[in-house]
Amino acid sequence: MKRRLYIKLLFGYLLFVLTCCLIAATFTYHAVYRRLEEKEANSLYREAALISSNYARNYFNSSMSVESMEMQLSALSAYLNAEIWIVDAGGTVLISAGSTNFDDEIILDFDITDFGNKYYRISTFYQCFSENTLSVFSPIPVNYRVRGYVLIHKPERSIIASANSFITVIYETLALIFLAALLVFLLFTIVIYFPIRKITRVADEYVQGNFEAAAAVHTNDEIGYLAASLSFMANELRTLEDDQKKFISNVSHDFRSPLTSIKGYVEAMLDGTIPVETQEKYLNIILYETERLNKLTRSLLELNKIGSRGIMLDITDFDVNLLIKKTVRTFEGVCMKKQISFHLILTGEKLFVTADFGKIQQVLYNLIDNAVKFSHDSSAIAVETTEKNEKVFVSVKDTGIGIPKDSIQKIWERFYKTDLSRGKDKKGTGLGLSIVKEIVQAHGENINVISTEGVGTEFIFTLPLARVQKQ
Repeated sequence: MKRRLYIKLLFGYLLFVLTCCLIAATFTYHAVYRRLEEKEANSLYREAALISSNYARNYFNSSMSVESMEMQLSALSAYLNAEIWIVDAGGTVLISAGSTNFDDEIILDFDITDFGNKYYRISTFYQCFSENTLSVFSPIPVNYRVRGYVLIHKPERSIIASANSFITVIYETLALIFLAALLVFLLFTIVIYFPIRKITRVADEYVQGNFEAAAAVHTNDEIGYLAASLSFMANELRTLEDDQKKFISNVSHDFRSPLTSIKGYVEAMLDGTIPVETQEKYLNIILYETERLNKLTRSLLELNKIGSRGIMLDITDFDVNLLIKKTVRTFEGVCMKKQISFHLILTGEKLFVTADFGKIQQVLYNLIDNAVKFSHDSSAIAVETTEKNEKVFVSVKDTGIGIPKDSIQKIWERFYKTDLSRGKDKKGTGLGLSIVKEIVQAHGENINVISTEGVGTEFIFTLPLARVQKQ
């Protein structure tokens, strides 16, 4: 099994780290640098404007001596760690304060319009410096005429150093974020990926037909629920596989026996082993076996409808008491032979339920047929209806051979027959109770059985009481 999911997650984590580093090294760095550049330029511009208004104007008005001007500018230069120049309109440096003396030097090609619409620029300032410098200017107006400019120069490296210190902090923060993300990734690997991997391996085993494998994931979350559901599904598939084998075995047996009997009698009549005068007896046997096959086929078709698309119900309100009476009458012939009587204990003259009339008639017929089939001669069968909590309880009780304790939960399985039922009546298919349960459950109701071997059996199922009881 390829670890494609884990590789994708790992690749995603590495891509996240790389993307964050690239963003910090490009976009974030340039954004920080621009903010620091603007901040430093604004700060120097304020100083230049103060010098222009407080000192330089007095200098040009001859109200401040050169020595005093130089002293003030030197103090400010040391405080700002920058070069401060006073230049005239032609570009001659009149006073300079800082590490380099530019007094009386002419700035070649000096043109204040080179600053554009900004009050600062970063350059070597007309080749006056050997490195890029942030240069800020402020005009010196005297009598409504610009006599010169205050220029403050500060090396760009100071801005770069501040930006690098900010980026260092950002990188350290990113490193902590990456470490936290790595811990989350490892936690995700342990808590989610490893259990999913176990479940996937078990699913592969199920695909190969090994339903014994188990997903050892017992967490109380969606993954644990998925593992439990998968284990439940495997158990159901294993049971289904066993049921299919049993189903095929039972179908083969129930079809093979009558077919073998029919084939044997037909061959005996054809080769003369059975004389003509006795053939009627064996033809009746063949007819009997044919009826068995016909009933088995009908039951299989009925179950096939139930299994493929469910039971289509035609819900109506009908009198269940009347239905019971009509169904009981269909057994008068066989009951007369066995001297079996019916006791009908019905609630009220009429008792309306909401259900599928035809399907409930089939349920009653199968249950009463079973009761007649397994009752002793000269016994009684009780059919009772009871109303309780908006439900109608229908009971069919016999005093026959009963069901062995170890077979009670199996009687609902298709083709299941107890040894007692096989010995009592070989005509049964073992499908009747399966059909009964499917029909009752399709109505959203329940059916239960109470039985004691040698005493009798009682089947009880519920139906919804009709909201309006008709008169």
